[in-house]
Amino acid sequence: MPEITETMLPGVGVRHEFTTTGGERLSLLTHHTGRRELAVYDRNDPDACRTVFHLSTDDTNALGDLLGVSHVSETVNAVQQIEGVVIDWITVAADSDHAGKSILESRFRTTTGVSIVAIVRAGATMPAPDPETRIEAGDTVVGVGTAEGLQHLRTLLGP
Repeated sequence: MPEITETMLPGVGVRHEFTTTGGERLSLLTHHTGRRELAVYDRNDPDACRTVFHLSTDDTNALGDLLGVSHVSETVNAVQQIEGVVIDWITVAADSDHAGKSILESRFRTTTGVSIVAIVRAGATMPAPDPETRIEAGDTVVGVGTAEGLQHLRTLLGP
């Protein structure tokens, strides 16, 4: 049986990683929000990710059913949270009503309670964006807040 390593990512969640008997490295990142990302790494470059599957809770449960495993208790989320502070990365959908608007115009902090602490655009990171910074379709917004607030922000920015 492959050895599974677990890495706690404060404010983000937990990453589990293992190498299959066929030699492929996989990781599963479980965010505090319950969202999961399954990553498959390149055999020739263990630092290069070939693909990432973004899985909702329903997707994860369906995959678990297909693999014949039981559902993991939702208490894992509670254990991973640090005093209720959660960090999440959210991609801005092309059809988001907020694409092209500034952080101030969109009133994210007021409506969700989430602070936008960075924006990743075309591979470049903009840390601590000011309120006048515009959010564009395809951006990845890094937010800090409660799990509920981040879910609300995901709804506003996503499809």
